[in-house]
Amino acid sequence: MTVLVTGGAGFIGSAVVRLLMAETDEKIVTVDKLTYAANPASLGDALASNRHSLVEADICDRDAMIDVLATHKPDKIMHLAAESHVDRSIDGPGDFVRTNVDGTFQLLQAALGHWRGLADAAQADFRFHHISTDEVFGSLSPDPQDKFKETTPYAPNSPYSASKAASDHLVRAWHHTYGLPVVMSNCSNNYGPCQFPEKLIPLMILKAKAGEALPIYGKGDNVRDWLYVDDHARALWAIICHGRIGESYNVGGEAERTNIQVVDKICTILDGMLPDSAHRPHDSLKTYVQDRPGHDKRYAIDATKIRSELGWVPQEDFESGIEKTVGWYLENDAWLQAIQDGSYLNRRGSAA
Repeated sequence: MTVLVTGGAGFIGSAVVRLLMAETDEKIVTVDKLTYAANPASLGDALASNRHSLVEADICDRDAMIDVLATHKPDKIMHLAAESHVDRSIDGPGDFVRTNVDGTFQLLQAALGHWRGLADAAQADFRFHHISTDEVFGSLSPDPQDKFKETTPYAPNSPYSASKAASDHLVRAWHHTYGLPVVMSNCSNNYGPCQFPEKLIPLMILKAKAGEALPIYGKGDNVRDWLYVDDHARALWAIICHGRIGESYNVGGEAERTNIQVVDKICTILDGMLPDSAHRPHDSLKTYVQDRPGHDKRYAIDATKIRSELGWVPQEDFESGIEKTVGWYLENDAWLQAIQDGSYLNRRGSAA
């Protein structure tokens, strides 16, 4: 088979590519616009493999998508390409509407034409997997029994989550209206290796290591369900291979933590891993800043459906996953230095 991964040079996308390279024999096509948050270096050994192709293209360019599909003839499409940083969506929502809404529309149209042109057997095997976020559901109550289910009504509160909600609805409509064989998923907050250091966990690791202030929104009591990115990649592969057509699956790590608990845990791990640091104890660097507009209070995923139907369970709990994550950022100075000095942007010539 050939699997096409949009946004494959990004954080979650690259984890999917690395998983497929390590655990399958599939051919993989990474399609990525290579925006600031993408880094071909995150693809690791895939870049040198004849099983993998990296195509620099924008999902908003339907002609480019049609050409990619005609050239590589994928059996499966895993659609992860998206603008994803909530803070950026508040300051510049237009990019989020363009990429997440119009980009998904253009990709769906290209995929529909590709699927219609397949032989009957290939049509039956084809899948379009749309990957989304739990943020489309809005904010939960403090009740620990209150969790997002696949049937939870949508109530997005940020430009980012609204744009993802719109894309979710488009995918569902293309299935019901045109018959495109889709599966969908909504995940909780991901963390792990290769995450661009604007997100909470890598940002706190790097700032603490450098002895800089650790900015925490509001009181730090916003709750998120944390999911190790490699566990998410395994879930996505299970969904596209075995999920029921037209169905949606929630993927969560069952690891609810307040933001302040996450930061405290990172500081404790750094204290142990960097015993000679002049910045110990690292939690002394915490500082509280004004909360961002529309900051949802709590997210939590009910992952019963994917567990019972597909047998997926996370291999990492938060304690093991965060330990691995902090260790990875401390051990990969070259990857981080390239991000910090901007030289990673020059690696884009590897796309073909």
